[in-house]
Amino acid sequence: MKVLGTIHDPTFTGRTYNRLDQLFLPYIKDERDLPFVYLTIRISFILIPLAALLFMPFITGWLWWTVAAIHFYVSNFIFKGPFGLMLHCTSHRPFFKAEYPRLNNYLPWILAPFFGHTPETYYSHHIGMHHPENNLEDDDSSTMEFQRDSLRSFLSYFGQFFVLGVHNLLGYLRRKNRNKLASRAMTGEIVFGVLCTLLCFVNWPATVLVFLLPLFIYRMIAMMGNWTQHAFVDFDDPGNAYKNSITCINVKYNKKCWNDGYHISHHIRPGMHWTEHPGFFQKTIDKYAQNQAIIFDGLDFLQVFFLLMRKRYDVLARHMVNVNGAFADEDEAIALLRRRTQRIQATMPLEVSVA
Repeated sequence: MKVLGTIHDPTFTGRTYNRLDQLFLPYIKDERDLPFVYLTIRISFILIPLAALLFMPFITGWLWWTVAAIHFYVSNFIFKGPFGLMLHCTSHRPFFKAEYPRLNNYLPWILAPFFGHTPETYYSHHIGMHHPENNLEDDDSSTMEFQRDSLRSFLSYFGQFFVLGVHNLLGYLRRKNRNKLASRAMTGEIVFGVLCTLLCFVNWPATVLVFLLPLFIYRMIAMMGNWTQHAFVDFDDPGNAYKNSITCINVKYNKKCWNDGYHISHHIRPGMHWTEHPGFFQKTIDKYAQNQAIIFDGLDFLQVFFLLMRKRYDVLARHMVNVNGAFADEDEAIALLRRRTQRIQATMPLEVSVA
Protein backbone atom coordinates (compact mmCIF):
# COMPACT_ATOMS: atom_id res chain seq x y z
CA MET A 1 0.00 0.00 0.00
CA LYS A 2 1.03 3.62 -0.41
CA VAL A 3 1.50 6.45 2.03
CA LEU A 4 0.03 9.85 1.29
CA GLY A 5 2.68 11.98 -0.37
CA THR A 6 2.74 15.13 -2.45
CA ILE A 7 -0.38 15.87 -4.49
CA HIS A 8 0.38 16.78 -8.11
CA ASP A 9 -3.17 17.39 -9.30
CA PRO A 10 -4.07 20.87 -10.62
CA THR A 11 -4.98 23.75 -8.33
CA PHE A 12 -5.33 27.49 -8.92
CA THR A 13 -2.68 29.88 -7.60
CA GLY A 14 -3.39 32.87 -9.79
CA ARG A 15 -2.01 33.83 -13.18
CA THR A 16 -1.17 36.80 -15.38
CA TYR A 17 -3.77 37.43 -18.06
CA ASN A 18 -2.95 38.42 -21.62
CA ARG A 19 -5.15 40.60 -23.81
CA LEU A 20 -7.13 37.66 -25.18
CA ASP A 21 -7.79 36.41 -21.65
CA GLN A 22 -9.01 39.86 -20.68
CA LEU A 23 -11.42 39.80 -23.61
CA PHE A 24 -13.15 36.69 -22.26
CA LEU A 25 -12.98 37.27 -18.51
CA PRO A 26 -15.89 39.77 -18.32
CA TYR A 27 -18.25 37.07 -19.65
CA ILE A 28 -17.42 34.13 -17.37
CA LYS A 29 -18.46 33.80 -13.72
CA ASP A 30 -15.15 32.45 -12.42
CA GLU A 31 -11.69 33.32 -13.68
CA ARG A 32 -10.56 29.78 -12.86
CA ASP A 33 -12.79 28.53 -15.70
CA LEU A 34 -10.85 30.40 -18.37
CA PRO A 35 -9.40 27.09 -19.69
CA PHE A 36 -12.99 26.10 -20.55
CA VAL A 37 -13.18 29.06 -22.94
CA TYR A 38 -10.17 27.89 -24.90
CA LEU A 39 -11.35 24.27 -24.93
CA THR A 40 -14.73 25.42 -26.26
CA ILE A 41 -13.03 27.42 -29.01
CA ARG A 42 -10.80 24.51 -30.05
CA ILE A 43 -13.75 22.14 -30.25
CA SER A 44 -15.80 24.66 -32.21
CA PHE A 45 -13.11 25.32 -34.79
CA ILE A 46 -11.77 21.76 -35.14
CA LEU A 47 -14.47 19.17 -34.46
CA ILE A 48 -17.49 20.96 -35.97
CA PRO A 49 -15.74 21.66 -39.33
CA LEU A 50 -14.58 18.02 -39.49
CA ALA A 51 -18.15 16.89 -38.85
CA ALA A 52 -19.49 19.27 -41.50
CA LEU A 53 -17.04 17.92 -44.09
CA LEU A 54 -18.48 14.44 -43.66
CA PHE A 55 -21.86 15.73 -44.86
CA MET A 56 -20.43 17.44 -47.94
CA PRO A 57 -21.41 15.68 -51.23
CA PHE A 58 -17.95 16.23 -52.73
CA ILE A 59 -16.22 14.31 -49.88
CA THR A 60 -16.45 10.69 -51.03
CA GLY A 61 -14.50 7.45 -51.18
CA TRP A 62 -11.11 7.27 -49.52
CA LEU A 63 -11.23 10.99 -48.69
CA TRP A 64 -14.46 10.53 -46.72
CA TRP A 65 -12.95 7.66 -44.76
CA THR A 66 -9.81 9.70 -44.07
CA VAL A 67 -11.85 12.59 -42.69
CA ALA A 68 -13.97 10.09 -40.75
CA ALA A 69 -10.88 8.55 -39.14
CA ILE A 70 -9.52 11.97 -38.17
CA HIS A 71 -12.91 13.01 -36.79
CA PHE A 72 -13.23 9.80 -34.77
CA TYR A 73 -9.75 10.21 -33.27
CA VAL A 74 -10.14 13.90 -32.45
CA SER A 75 -13.61 13.41 -30.98
CA ASN A 76 -12.90 10.36 -28.84
CA PHE A 77 -9.22 10.59 -27.92
CA ILE A 78 -8.62 14.33 -27.68
CA PHE A 79 -11.86 16.10 -26.79
CA LYS A 80 -14.40 13.62 -25.38
CA GLY A 81 -13.06 13.40 -21.82
CA PRO A 82 -12.24 17.10 -21.35
CA PHE A 83 -15.55 18.17 -22.89
CA GLY A 84 -17.63 15.71 -20.85
CA LEU A 85 -16.10 16.87 -17.58
CA MET A 86 -16.30 20.52 -18.63
CA LEU A 87 -20.03 19.93 -19.15
CA HIS A 88 -20.10 18.31 -15.71
CA CYS A 89 -18.39 21.28 -14.04
CA THR A 90 -20.58 23.84 -15.78
CA SER A 91 -23.70 21.90 -14.84
CA HIS A 92 -22.84 22.40 -11.18
CA ARG A 93 -21.49 25.93 -11.58
CA PRO A 94 -22.82 28.12 -14.43
CA PHE A 95 -20.09 28.95 -16.95
CA PHE A 96 -21.18 32.44 -18.01
CA LYS A 97 -22.53 35.31 -15.94
CA ALA A 98 -26.26 35.74 -15.40
CA GLU A 99 -26.42 38.67 -17.83
CA TYR A 100 -25.42 36.32 -20.67
CA PRO A 101 -27.84 33.42 -20.12
CA ARG A 102 -27.91 32.29 -23.75
CA LEU A 103 -24.17 31.63 -23.72
CA ASN A 104 -24.79 28.90 -21.13
CA ASN A 105 -26.82 27.02 -23.78
CA TYR A 106 -23.86 26.70 -26.14
CA LEU A 107 -22.28 23.69 -24.45
CA PRO A 108 -25.39 21.53 -23.88
CA TRP A 109 -27.27 22.47 -27.07
CA ILE A 110 -24.60 23.09 -29.71
CA LEU A 111 -21.46 21.17 -28.76
CA ALA A 112 -22.83 18.35 -26.60
CA PRO A 113 -24.67 16.48 -29.42
CA PHE A 114 -21.35 16.06 -31.26
CA PHE A 115 -20.18 13.98 -28.27
CA GLY A 116 -23.35 11.91 -27.96
CA HIS A 117 -24.99 14.03 -25.24
CA THR A 118 -28.64 14.67 -25.95
CA PRO A 119 -29.31 18.28 -24.86
CA GLU A 120 -30.38 18.72 -21.22
CA THR A 121 -30.47 14.99 -20.42
CA TYR A 122 -27.11 15.02 -18.67
CA TYR A 123 -28.05 17.98 -16.49
CA SER A 124 -31.46 16.54 -15.62
CA HIS A 125 -29.98 13.16 -14.72
CA HIS A 126 -26.88 14.30 -12.88
CA ILE A 127 -28.23 17.32 -11.03
CA GLY A 128 -31.86 16.24 -10.81
CA MET A 129 -31.39 12.61 -9.77
CA HIS A 130 -27.86 11.30 -9.21
CA HIS A 131 -26.70 13.81 -6.62
CA PRO A 132 -29.95 14.02 -4.64
CA GLU A 133 -30.14 10.21 -4.44
CA ASN A 134 -26.38 9.64 -4.00
CA ASN A 135 -26.28 6.17 -5.63
CA LEU A 136 -29.04 4.85 -3.36
CA GLU A 137 -32.03 2.83 -4.53
CA ASP A 138 -33.99 5.71 -6.11
CA ASP A 139 -31.00 6.64 -8.25
CA ASP A 140 -31.64 4.87 -11.57
CA SER A 141 -27.89 4.75 -12.18
CA SER A 142 -27.25 3.19 -8.76
CA THR A 143 -24.68 0.40 -8.71
CA MET A 144 -25.82 -1.13 -5.41
CA GLU A 145 -27.87 -4.04 -6.72
CA PHE A 146 -25.10 -5.29 -9.02
CA GLN A 147 -22.04 -7.43 -8.35
CA ARG A 148 -19.49 -4.76 -9.04
CA ASP A 149 -16.49 -6.90 -9.96
CA SER A 150 -18.45 -8.81 -12.60
CA LEU A 151 -18.36 -7.97 -16.30
CA ARG A 152 -21.67 -9.74 -16.78
CA SER A 153 -23.26 -7.54 -14.11
CA PHE A 154 -21.80 -4.43 -15.72
CA LEU A 155 -23.20 -5.36 -19.13
CA SER A 156 -26.61 -5.86 -17.52
CA TYR A 157 -26.26 -2.48 -15.80
CA PHE A 158 -25.29 -0.76 -19.04
CA GLY A 159 -28.02 -2.49 -21.03
CA GLN A 160 -30.73 -1.42 -18.59
CA PHE A 161 -29.47 2.15 -18.62
CA PHE A 162 -29.09 2.35 -22.39
CA VAL A 163 -32.56 0.97 -23.12
CA LEU A 164 -34.59 2.35 -20.21
CA GLY A 165 -32.44 5.17 -18.81
CA VAL A 166 -34.30 8.12 -20.31
CA HIS A 167 -37.73 6.57 -19.63
CA ASN A 168 -36.82 5.92 -16.00
CA LEU A 169 -35.29 9.37 -15.59
CA LEU A 170 -38.47 11.08 -16.80
CA GLY A 171 -40.58 8.91 -14.50
CA TYR A 172 -38.36 9.72 -11.52
CA LEU A 173 -38.40 13.47 -12.17
CA ARG A 174 -42.18 13.50 -12.44
CA ARG A 175 -42.59 11.48 -9.24
CA LYS A 176 -40.40 13.99 -7.45
CA ASN A 177 -42.32 16.95 -8.94
CA ARG A 178 -39.27 18.12 -10.86
CA ASN A 179 -41.39 18.72 -13.92
CA LYS A 180 -39.26 21.48 -15.36
CA LEU A 181 -36.25 19.17 -15.46
CA ALA A 182 -38.38 16.42 -16.99
CA SER A 183 -39.56 18.80 -19.71
CA ARG A 184 -36.01 19.90 -20.43
CA ALA A 185 -34.80 16.32 -20.74
CA MET A 186 -37.71 15.28 -22.96
CA THR A 187 -37.25 18.32 -25.19
CA GLY A 188 -33.57 17.52 -25.61
CA GLU A 189 -34.28 13.89 -26.49
CA ILE A 190 -36.93 14.84 -29.05
CA VAL A 191 -34.81 17.53 -30.69
CA PHE A 192 -31.83 15.18 -30.94
CA GLY A 193 -33.98 12.39 -32.39
CA VAL A 194 -35.63 14.65 -34.98
CA LEU A 195 -32.28 16.15 -35.97
CA CYS A 196 -30.69 12.74 -36.50
CA THR A 197 -33.71 11.48 -38.47
CA LEU A 198 -33.59 14.47 -40.82
CA LEU A 199 -29.82 14.25 -41.24
CA CYS A 200 -30.09 10.56 -42.15
CA PHE A 201 -31.95 11.67 -45.29
CA VAL A 202 -29.04 13.97 -46.10
CA ASN A 203 -26.18 11.53 -45.37
CA TRP A 204 -26.86 8.57 -43.13
CA PRO A 205 -23.23 7.35 -42.78
CA ALA A 206 -22.17 10.82 -41.62
CA THR A 207 -25.10 10.99 -39.20
CA VAL A 208 -24.13 7.65 -37.69
CA LEU A 209 -20.50 8.68 -37.29
CA VAL A 210 -21.07 12.24 -36.07
CA PHE A 211 -24.06 11.76 -33.77
CA LEU A 212 -25.26 8.17 -33.25
CA LEU A 213 -21.98 6.35 -32.66
CA PRO A 214 -20.89 9.05 -30.17
CA LEU A 215 -24.22 8.54 -28.37
CA PHE A 216 -23.44 4.86 -27.82
CA ILE A 217 -19.78 5.51 -26.91
CA TYR A 218 -20.62 8.31 -24.49
CA ARG A 219 -23.27 6.33 -22.65
CA MET A 220 -20.95 3.34 -22.39
CA ILE A 221 -18.09 5.47 -21.05
CA ALA A 222 -20.43 7.34 -18.70
CA MET A 223 -21.70 4.10 -17.22
CA MET A 224 -18.17 2.71 -16.88
CA GLY A 225 -17.27 5.88 -15.03
CA ASN A 226 -20.26 5.84 -12.71
CA TRP A 227 -19.84 2.11 -12.10
CA THR A 228 -16.22 2.63 -11.04
CA GLN A 229 -16.87 5.75 -9.00
CA HIS A 230 -19.47 3.79 -7.03
CA ALA A 231 -18.04 0.28 -7.31
CA PHE A 232 -17.08 0.03 -3.64
CA VAL A 233 -20.13 0.56 -1.42
CA ASP A 234 -20.35 -0.24 2.28
CA PHE A 235 -23.37 -2.45 2.91
CA ASP A 236 -23.87 -0.99 6.38
CA ASP A 237 -23.63 2.67 5.34
CA PRO A 238 -24.35 3.00 1.59
CA GLY A 239 -25.41 6.64 1.81
CA ASN A 240 -22.05 7.72 3.24
CA ALA A 241 -20.08 9.47 0.47
CA TYR A 242 -16.79 8.35 2.01
CA LYS A 243 -17.97 4.74 1.80
CA ASN A 244 -19.80 4.67 -1.54
CA SER A 245 -17.38 6.62 -3.73
CA ILE A 246 -13.66 6.57 -4.47
CA THR A 247 -10.90 9.11 -5.02
CA CYS A 248 -8.11 8.87 -7.58
CA ILE A 249 -5.11 11.16 -7.06
CA ASN A 250 -1.90 11.91 -8.94
CA VAL A 251 -3.10 10.81 -12.37
CA LYS A 252 -2.90 12.46 -15.80
CA TYR A 253 -6.67 12.10 -15.98
CA ASN A 254 -7.08 14.79 -13.30
CA LYS A 255 -5.04 17.25 -15.34
CA LYS A 256 -6.96 16.47 -18.53
CA CYS A 257 -10.42 16.21 -16.99
CA TRP A 258 -10.57 18.87 -14.32
CA ASN A 259 -9.85 16.81 -11.17
CA ASP A 260 -12.71 14.42 -11.82
CA GLY A 261 -10.87 11.76 -9.83
CA TYR A 262 -11.94 13.44 -6.58
CA HIS A 263 -15.34 11.80 -6.52
CA ILE A 264 -15.74 11.53 -2.76
CA SER A 265 -15.29 15.24 -2.17
CA HIS A 266 -17.48 15.95 -5.20
CA HIS A 267 -20.39 14.12 -3.55
CA ILE A 268 -19.70 15.84 -0.23
CA ARG A 269 -19.65 19.30 -1.82
CA PRO A 270 -21.07 19.06 -5.35
CA GLY A 271 -20.73 22.78 -6.00
CA MET A 272 -17.05 23.00 -5.08
CA HIS A 273 -14.86 24.34 -7.86
CA TRP A 274 -12.71 21.74 -9.60
CA THR A 275 -9.47 23.48 -8.59
CA GLU A 276 -10.35 23.25 -4.89
CA HIS A 277 -10.60 19.47 -4.57
CA PRO A 278 -6.92 18.67 -3.86
CA GLY A 279 -6.83 21.24 -1.06
CA PHE A 280 -10.14 20.11 0.42
CA PHE A 281 -8.95 16.50 0.24
CA GLN A 282 -5.83 17.30 2.25
CA LYS A 283 -7.73 19.39 4.82
CA THR A 284 -10.28 16.64 5.46
CA ILE A 285 -7.94 13.67 5.22
CA ASP A 286 -8.79 12.47 8.74
CA LYS A 287 -12.39 11.88 7.61
CA TYR A 288 -11.09 9.57 4.88
CA ALA A 289 -9.13 7.56 7.43
CA GLN A 290 -12.04 7.35 9.88
CA ASN A 291 -14.29 5.91 7.17
CA GLN A 292 -11.63 3.70 5.54
CA ALA A 293 -12.27 5.62 2.33
CA ILE A 294 -10.81 4.14 -0.82
CA ILE A 295 -8.09 6.34 -2.33
CA PHE A 296 -6.05 5.20 -5.32
CA ASP A 297 -2.74 6.88 -6.06
CA GLY A 298 -1.68 6.55 -9.71
CA LEU A 299 -4.79 4.80 -11.02
CA ASP A 300 -7.60 6.52 -12.90
CA PHE A 301 -11.19 5.35 -13.17
CA LEU A 302 -10.67 3.42 -16.41
CA GLN A 303 -7.70 1.54 -14.99
CA VAL A 304 -9.64 0.76 -11.81
CA PHE A 305 -12.56 -0.52 -13.93
CA PHE A 306 -10.46 -3.00 -15.90
CA LEU A 307 -8.56 -4.18 -12.82
CA LEU A 308 -11.89 -4.71 -11.09
CA MET A 309 -13.26 -6.72 -14.03
CA ARG A 310 -10.16 -8.94 -13.80
CA LYS A 311 -10.55 -9.13 -10.02
CA ARG A 312 -6.99 -7.90 -9.55
CA TYR A 313 -7.54 -6.84 -5.98
CA ASP A 314 -3.83 -7.27 -5.31
CA VAL A 315 -2.95 -4.53 -7.81
CA LEU A 316 -5.76 -2.30 -6.57
CA ALA A 317 -4.56 -2.68 -2.97
CA ARG A 318 -0.97 -1.83 -3.91
CA HIS A 319 -2.20 1.50 -5.26
CA MET A 320 -4.39 2.28 -2.26
CA VAL A 321 -3.33 5.06 0.10
CA ASN A 322 -3.22 3.91 3.71
CA VAL A 323 -4.10 7.12 5.54
CA ASN A 324 -3.26 7.27 9.26
CA GLY A 325 -2.90 3.50 9.39
CA ALA A 326 -6.59 2.95 8.55
CA PHE A 327 -5.68 -0.52 7.30
CA ALA A 328 -3.54 -2.93 9.28
CA ASP A 329 -2.05 -4.38 6.11
CA GLU A 330 -2.72 -5.10 2.44
CA ASP A 331 -4.79 -8.18 3.27
CA GLU A 332 -7.24 -6.08 5.28
CA ALA A 333 -7.49 -3.63 2.39
CA ILE A 334 -8.21 -6.42 -0.09
CA ALA A 335 -10.88 -7.85 2.20
CA LEU A 336 -12.56 -4.45 2.39
CA LEU A 337 -12.43 -4.01 -1.40
CA ARG A 338 -14.04 -7.41 -1.92
CA ARG A 339 -16.70 -6.73 0.69
CA ARG A 340 -17.64 -3.38 -0.81
CA THR A 341 -18.17 -4.81 -4.28
CA GLN A 342 -20.85 -7.23 -3.10
CA ARG A 343 -24.40 -6.88 -4.38
CA ILE A 344 -26.66 -4.90 -2.02
CA GLN A 345 -30.40 -5.50 -2.00
CA ALA A 346 -32.20 -2.50 -0.53
CA THR A 347 -34.80 -3.73 1.97
CA MET A 348 -35.51 -0.49 3.81
CA PRO A 349 -35.40 3.26 3.11
CA LEU A 350 -31.80 4.43 2.94
CA GLU A 351 -30.53 7.84 3.95
CA VAL A 352 -27.84 10.02 2.45
CA SER A 353 -25.02 10.88 4.83
CA VAL A 354 -21.46 12.12 4.73
CA ALA A 355 -20.39 10.70 8.06
